[in-house]
Amino acid sequence: MTGASEAAAVEMDELTLTDWRRRMFAIYGEVREAFSPEAAHAIWRAQRDKLFRDHPSSPLAGDDPLRDSGLPYWPYDPRRRYELEVVPAISATRLSVNTGPEETTHLRRLGWVELPAPVEATVDVWWLGQYGGGLFLPLRDGTAGKGSYGGGRYLLDTVKGADLGTQDGRLIIDLNFLYHPSCRYDSSWLCPLAPPGNTVTASIEAGERL
Repeated sequence: MTGASEAAAVEMDELTLTDWRRRMFAIYGEVREAFSPEAAHAIWRAQRDKLFRDHPSSPLAGDDPLRDSGLPYWPYDPRRRYELEVVPAISATRLSVNTGPEETTHLRRLGWVELPAPVEATVDVWWLGQYGGGLFLPLRDGTAGKGSYGGGRYLLDTVKGADLGTQDGRLIIDLNFLYHPSCRYDSSWLCPLAPPGNTVTASIEAGERL
């Protein structure tokens, strides 16, 4: 491959990844406008399946059977949806996570939310320091390594469009929208995984599963 064609390939990769993110923002826009949480979840599932099946930036291999079957999820459970206040952190906690040979993700803890029973746990809410900043809420629960990816799942990553919105100043936390990071499907992706403050012992059988 010549230098010019290599540059063209890199440019195309960047353009397709930009389009992937644009489409993900659009999906969550539809989710926030849906008339019910159940309808929002159905939109989310259908649109994600289409994106993972057809888009050139899909982390699924070309022959992955999930392209045909769709991504697996637990059934929607309305009891897993909450509107929670973010309790501000008293002292700043910062993390730096390597996400590539020359990339580091910087996290600052904003505070935490209290997930009610049956989870009954405190979960940290982070601010991503790059790309202008955004909320980040990963979660590793008792299903990790058995029913879900061992490194945990994501609920909110507003930098990448995963944003369920707020209601009266409270975060909308719907555990049915937990999803696997791209590194679950393709080891060439490096993803920030759930730190200790985002690990719970309860098994959350909601959202995307193995």
